[in-house]
Amino acid sequence: MLHTSISELTTLRWDLATEVEGLARHGFRSMSIWRTKLSDLSIDEARETLERAGMRVSSLQWAGGFTGGDGRTFRESLDDALEAIDTAAELGANILTLHSGCRGGHTLKHARRLLTDACDVLAPVALGRGITLAFKPMHPAAAGGCGFMTCLPGALEWVEQFDHPALRIALDLWHFGHDPRLLSLLTGRIPLLAVVQVADSLGLPSNDRERLPPGQGNLPLDALICGLVARGYAGDFEFEAVGETVESLGYDHVLRQARLTADAWTRRLRMPAPEPAELAVGSLLQ
Repeated sequence: MLHTSISELTTLRWDLATEVEGLARHGFRSMSIWRTKLSDLSIDEARETLERAGMRVSSLQWAGGFTGGDGRTFRESLDDALEAIDTAAELGANILTLHSGCRGGHTLKHARRLLTDACDVLAPVALGRGITLAFKPMHPAAAGGCGFMTCLPGALEWVEQFDHPALRIALDLWHFGHDPRLLSLLTGRIPLLAVVQVADSLGLPSNDRERLPPGQGNLPLDALICGLVARGYAGDFEFEAVGETVESLGYDHVLRQARLTADAWTRRLRMPAPEPAELAVGSLLQ
């Protein structure tokens, strides 16, 4: 089964009650929660709203900024991440997305050390609460002030070397789906993926590029989704389209198209496996 979810960033102007009703109306039973929107109500109120709607939380976004680039001290960012772990557990989310923060004037080696020091503290706590920390690398042209680790192979290697069951990767196809080597890079590394975020794009990522709904750009999302599942990925695919296109189309339209897209992917995955000759041709398309 293909597990799909909708990020609250997609339905940015809706409150939680409107979101759960809208998602359910379009056949979605899972959503990714943005911590900023939780400030509008208490955790207990949010949990009750989700439970009444039968809505599962695929992930909580986000914690991090351990390099101090956002003006907080290392200790403040660490305490915030510990609070986020508690929030994720209270909402029934199994995944908390982590951003490293920008280099913030540090050497790259020291920035990596700060991230590692933070995860040394956070990972055991997360494991004890049943939470996976999903570290999110970003394309260098679109990292902004959120991340210094902008090389996906390097991020995968860092997680492998950290070697803790509570630390995995959040793969954002908007950031890395343009790379024709992506599926090859992930072969044998699928267990490192905690969650996959999905948005389309026209051109390479950049800070001013929109996160488009699937089908509105030119990323090979069909091939990527099917390729990840074929390689053993069984986690959530979180739709996270954000920008003027989403706002102009309207949230209901975007959710309806996301449902149709998810259903099309499911049908494709249920098709019989291709014959060897067909597989050889298909591999060229990836």
